[in-house]
Amino acid sequence: MSIPATTNQGQGPAIQVQGLEKSYQQLRVLRGVNFEVARGSIFALLGSNGAGKTTAVKILSTLLRADAGTARVNGFDVATQAADVRESISLAGQFAAVDEILSGRENLVLVARLRHLKNPGAIADDLLRRFSLTEAGTRKAATYSGGMRRRLDIAMSLIGSPPIIFLDEPTAGLDPQARVEVWQAVKELAEGGTTVLLTTQYLDEAEQLADRIAILHQGRIIVNGTLAELKQLLPPAKVEYVEKQPSLEDVFFAVVGDTGDQDGDGDADKGSRHRLTKSTKS
Repeated sequence: MSIPATTNQGQGPAIQVQGLEKSYQQLRVLRGVNFEVARGSIFALLGSNGAGKTTAVKILSTLLRADAGTARVNGFDVATQAADVRESISLAGQFAAVDEILSGRENLVLVARLRHLKNPGAIADDLLRRFSLTEAGTRKAATYSGGMRRRLDIAMSLIGSPPIIFLDEPTAGLDPQARVEVWQAVKELAEGGTTVLLTTQYLDEAEQLADRIAILHQGRIIVNGTLAELKQLLPPAKVEYVEKQPSLEDVFFAVVGDTGDQDGDGDADKGSRHRLTKSTKS
């Protein structure tokens, strides 16, 4: 899958947030949040449930007004230039926003038409190809797996080539193989020049994807940096010899295979299953 480069006209950071605050009655959700996101990078906003991640994304995507502070997206103020912000972004929420009655291709054509783009059919076919959904394109989205549905959702978000995309918990509820598929799609977005801000509560997801990671806790950014910088916050590791045991992830992909059934006989990795069965019996 190859995703073409996105053209960014603006200068400076893609996203700038200063002193952002938001409360719901007596509950203070954001308490002075500050961060910047470089253009063409993947920025992970990491935090537990209720930390304020989705609230921050809603403010940045003009769905919610902040109580205090400022935020600029693609150079536009989210409070006073909301229309310009919306033209610069796309948002994929926690749940895939696909119409299950329509086919994958019909979902893409619909969004392209809503954006008043020329040749919506050609746009849909190109995105199906780029996200490895061509064979499933004529099937109803209701028949898609979780990973396929999420990839379709991200593909719909790319229609119109927005320079900035927000992914709110992009792999929540997905199985391990589907998560890897989505991770690959996100990486290729950044390689094509798209700025990605993703929220996640999965530590390994932030570690795998992000150029920079900000940890949001109780409404505040408590640390912000690259993975290498964050690791330096801990004492130096002691070097010890430890025999490495396979992780559950190693076992899972050894059993199912990294790319699934290669020869179409439904039994791509008999040897792995045999070895696993044999080891569990002994």
